[in-house]
Amino acid sequence: MKLFDVYPINPINIVKGVGSLVYDDKGTEYLDLYGGHAVISIGHTNPHYVKRLEDQLRRIGFYSNSVEIPLQTELAQKLGKVSGKEDYQLFLCNSGAEANENALKLASFHNGKKKVIAFRKSFHGRTSLAVAATDNPKIVAPVNETDNVIFLPWNDETALEQAFAGNDISSVIIEGIQGVGGINVAPESFLQKIRSLCNELNAVFIADSVQCGYGRTGKFFSHDFAGVNADIYSMAKGMGNGFPIGGIIISPKIQPSYGMLGTTFGGNHLACAAGLAVLEVIEQEELLNNAATVGGYLIEELTKFEQVKEVRGRGLMIGIELPEELAHARKELLNKHHIFTGEAKPNVIRLLPALNLTKAHADRFLEAFSTVLNHSTVTQ
Repeated sequence: MKLFDVYPINPINIVKGVGSLVYDDKGTEYLDLYGGHAVISIGHTNPHYVKRLEDQLRRIGFYSNSVEIPLQTELAQKLGKVSGKEDYQLFLCNSGAEANENALKLASFHNGKKKVIAFRKSFHGRTSLAVAATDNPKIVAPVNETDNVIFLPWNDETALEQAFAGNDISSVIIEGIQGVGGINVAPESFLQKIRSLCNELNAVFIADSVQCGYGRTGKFFSHDFAGVNADIYSMAKGMGNGFPIGGIIISPKIQPSYGMLGTTFGGNHLACAAGLAVLEVIEQEELLNNAATVGGYLIEELTKFEQVKEVRGRGLMIGIELPEELAHARKELLNKHHIFTGEAKPNVIRLLPALNLTKAHADRFLEAFSTVLNHSTVTQ
């Protein structure tokens, strides 16, 4: 049997990781500023995280949601405290797509309506309704197509008002910062407008925080910059530092009933141990402050490069838009300087490092980035 070939991969075999550094099978060290799609939130092989998982695995790794799992309650309480959403309710699943799928489904259960507003360049996952709300026809199969999702331009309040006026809207789903779409920050006034319309017309405000949440921007949820609360927040990626875990937190106005949502693996003992370890490290090491400080430093320094068209983002979720002639920069950073970064088409470099990234590692990137840009300028 061979693997189903759907990933364009780099010919690099990573076998070890410590903090923001990873090593291949030849012993080459790489600086990881991508964290496997924003997954590594507290650093590779964080000692507290490893011990939490090892200790739990020696007791029990899994049992289903047919029995009490006190770790789930512990995780909910810790998440409420660290996020500031202590009156919300937690439902656990396994991934960001599942989180958004459940959020959209729950919204429809709550108000009995069907229509969903999503936005251009959005990415919400690859499962049935999540992918239908994703603005990428290439990954939407015919079976996923639906007329229940309305795509609107980004940050267009008039279009938003018109969509509400002409449709019975169940929910609005929006990333606080679009990740795959190119690190586009949702304006605070736009998020406030969504909140206002959802209040007025009995729609559910879904804050997709899978990539932009969990402290990455310096606030626990990037939507919090707008000073309003969403009805449902979806989470995954950095939630488990590499262990598969996702979830939604749900406003107290939305009431549960038995069988409404369900999962086999979601909220298992190991997943909860991983989730608790992440929150404990975030809290103990004040990583929201570090994300804001080191991320702010990176953004400030990156704006000084005259070759850069635009720097977007908040905290440690940063997009560097480059001109076409520098489209090779990301590959050069990886192949010559051994630095992992991400991309968004066509020419945006995405930085999504661990929240405990040091200033020294930020400077290491800035020095390499300067070399790449200046070398390109000289050779053109």
